[in-house]
Amino acid sequence: MESLKIKSYNNLKKIVLLVLFTGSLFGQVPEELPGKEILQAALFSDYDIALIDSLLLETKYRSPLYETASYLIEDAEKKEIPSVVLSTEVLKERLEKINTKTPFNIGYSPVLERVIKSYLKYRKRYYPALMAKAAYYFPMFEKYLDQYDIPLEMKYLAIVESALNPTAKSGVGATGLWQFMYPTGVQYKLKVSSYVDERQDPVRATIAACAYLSDLYTIFGDWDLALAAYNSGPGNVAKAIKRSGGYRNYWNIRPFLPKETASYVPAFYATMYLFEYQTAHDLVPEAPQIRFFETDTIQIKQTVSFDQVSEKTAISSALIQFLNPSYKLGIIPFVAGKDYTIRLPRKNSFTFIENEMAIYELAREDAAKREKPLPKYFEMDKRIRYTVRNGDFLGKIANKFGVRVRDIKRWNRMKTTRLKIGQRLSIYPRKF
Repeated sequence: MESLKIKSYNNLKKIVLLVLFTGSLFGQVPEELPGKEILQAALFSDYDIALIDSLLLETKYRSPLYETASYLIEDAEKKEIPSVVLSTEVLKERLEKINTKTPFNIGYSPVLERVIKSYLKYRKRYYPALMAKAAYYFPMFEKYLDQYDIPLEMKYLAIVESALNPTAKSGVGATGLWQFMYPTGVQYKLKVSSYVDERQDPVRATIAACAYLSDLYTIFGDWDLALAAYNSGPGNVAKAIKRSGGYRNYWNIRPFLPKETASYVPAFYATMYLFEYQTAHDLVPEAPQIRFFETDTIQIKQTVSFDQVSEKTAISSALIQFLNPSYKLGIIPFVAGKDYTIRLPRKNSFTFIENEMAIYELAREDAAKREKPLPKYFEMDKRIRYTVRNGDFLGKIANKFGVRVRDIKRWNRMKTTRLKIGQRLSIYPRKF
């Protein structure tokens, strides 16, 4: 156990350093620093906590898209409960049954009742398709959650984060099933290149999410608090504990959490409830197109596109895209030292193997006909800080580093193309 604490300490210390070197992306150090006594094993100093504060909060939610957060409860306590056939007493009984078999504190509250009934009234029609996606992803989630000794119910977190869309991207760049920002993804070994975004890789991103959740649990010793910290950062949760007078129960510290986190955890509970009691609410899942255990991976020996694979195997490009969401351009690159694979339905794997040489030959023929070569492979593993000089404009800077203007705007949360001399820009260059 001690070694686990040290490992988690080191991992999250790295996040501190990350924040130090990306200060413009995150909040400022608050004047009031939370006390380290509230943290398990005193893993952080007061200063550490302040610096760790809110990777997601500052970048993901404090943006023009903030109010579009799908789970945000705007003035939930002031709204009337939607008219849904579900009595408070029945709901209390059901929540108590869930509570007895999970490590989460999912007892009844008026706020949670409002969220559940709101979902039943306004979002019920979306759940059959969502449950079909869950049939594909949940067995894989559960495999890794179990390996990391994380409650299996944490699988519902991916629904709250991304609605189980592996290519989901927020306006400020949080990406994938588990909505990793680029710096956090790097911290948890998710690489991004011109062709591949591992934050969109269901398996790799799930492993990273498990590692992060495990680290958060090591700090707080409570899964509700780990859940809250996944959303707003461990610093905000630590401050909420202190401001509450030292309480460590989510519902007791909820008034002291950021608004988005106060909404986030009830959304997670509500999602868990609807999945647990789907039959009681006539939620009939759609049949999944395929299940994860019905797929297999094959290592690629040459750069190929989804369309080329589809042409020679008769597997639809749409299905290939669904099974391989990490490949951003619909192209699987071959790079020396990298083990890039294609995931296919297991029943079609032999078809690919039988036609592998023909697929590669088609790829070579297409490459010879291509007027413009494919983008050069590069890894976005290093950020540079560029200082705007006299005569600079975004198009000029974009061309210098081989990136797009819209990328520079997104990385720096710019609403216009106007620049100021001396302005510092974060850039992840394609040209070195």
